[in-house]
Amino acid sequence: MDDGGDDIQALIGAMARLPGLGPRSARRIVLSLIGRKPGQMAQLSALMARVAENARPCTRCGNVSDQDICAICTDVSRQTGEICVVENVADLWALERGRAFRGRYHVLGGTLSALDDIGPDDLGIPRLLARIETESVTEVILALNATIEGQTTAHYIADALPARLTITGLAQGVPIGGELDYLDDGTITAALRARRRL
Repeated sequence: MDDGGDDIQALIGAMARLPGLGPRSARRIVLSLIGRKPGQMAQLSALMARVAENARPCTRCGNVSDQDICAICTDVSRQTGEICVVENVADLWALERGRAFRGRYHVLGGTLSALDDIGPDDLGIPRLLARIETESVTEVILALNATIEGQTTAHYIADALPARLTITGLAQGVPIGGELDYLDDGTITAALRARRRL
């Protein structure tokens, strides 16, 4: 059975290594691209080459951009007093999709991990502390994942921040539309602890 040439198989192998894709999904994507107009694959290839050449972290917040300072950091309509700290760019983009936050961000690039030998200097923590000294920040929102590493990192940052700041975290608990029977014990416990008056 002929299943394509070496280059096609190499492309399928490269696509299969991308997050969220396996060999079957990669094959479907490659076959779909081959079956479309030749110009679409060339356009995709050119875009990927441009992104590979120009994409870089924003020097201020760590977001991915094709400029030294990203569009969020240069947006004058953003509230400058609030910085939302996230683990990675995917988390920043997830918060942006909700359009509920109009402040600025700071991407750490991961979380503290003794097992992986990742300390504060390996993350964007020193850059965050420097920003707070030079920008008019009044609140830091620690929007880190509810994992042991995320919560350890949040506690470390909270202890390192100046006392004058308001330090907040995202609420945790029952999602909108969630049914208690389908939630894990940790989520239910967090929801009970974060209960509020109705």
